[in-house]
Amino acid sequence: MTKVDKNNIPQHIAIIMDGNGRWAARQGKERSYGHQAGVETVRRITADCTRLGVKFLTLYTFSTENWNRPEPEVAALMGLVLTSLETEIFMRNNVRFRVIGDIKRLPEMVQQKLQETMDHTAQNTAMTMVVALSYSSRWEITKAARDIANKVKDGTLSPDDIDEETLSRHMDTNFMPDPDLLIRTGGELRISNYLLWQIAYSELYFTDTYWPDFSRRDLLEAIADYQGRQRRFGKTEAQVEQGDTAATQETNKE
Repeated sequence: MTKVDKNNIPQHIAIIMDGNGRWAARQGKERSYGHQAGVETVRRITADCTRLGVKFLTLYTFSTENWNRPEPEVAALMGLVLTSLETEIFMRNNVRFRVIGDIKRLPEMVQQKLQETMDHTAQNTAMTMVVALSYSSRWEITKAARDIANKVKDGTLSPDDIDEETLSRHMDTNFMPDPDLLIRTGGELRISNYLLWQIAYSELYFTDTYWPDFSRRDLLEAIADYQGRQRRFGKTEAQVEQGDTAATQETNKE
């Protein structure tokens, strides 16, 4: 089993859960079968991330573009959302549930179930699991720009005061830090309109493994890969190393 440094676990992992349909097709099954198997992976990975000490896990579940899929598949996915939101899995792992996206487009029963789950798990503290439903970055950024423009229009915000922090505060994700690590399963090498603002300096990890087959070992391999990288945030390697040395010396003084 891959070993990871428990003192360097990414605090926020975002995942594009891709490959459910292709996984099902390989077994001669309908796409809905793959989505059902994917839910089981969500449960396993949520528990694994909690045990590892991850604080935020954000899962790309259904994009705004996915509304263009065949109606039977969309209906099946909505039904799966309803049946998969079992509060017991959240309570057992002390996980808080949140959702981001254009929730008003979802069926009313789904909206109610989402709100019930958020309310029921609001006091959990081990980790926050965030589901991106009816979500896309272009939708989110457009909405943020519109909200800011309305504040400028009514005089509560000056254009001169608009900066990166202003945009971040108006994003759906304003309650959590940006992802440290973005994982995409299924072999595709693209971001698919997911957290474009937030992943400016995230580490990206792509795997050919389809989401239903994504295991604890796969998760640990992604984290180990992340831990082997140097996050520079625009600085040089020497600057980062100098900063690390200074931080270590300050800790030793204490």
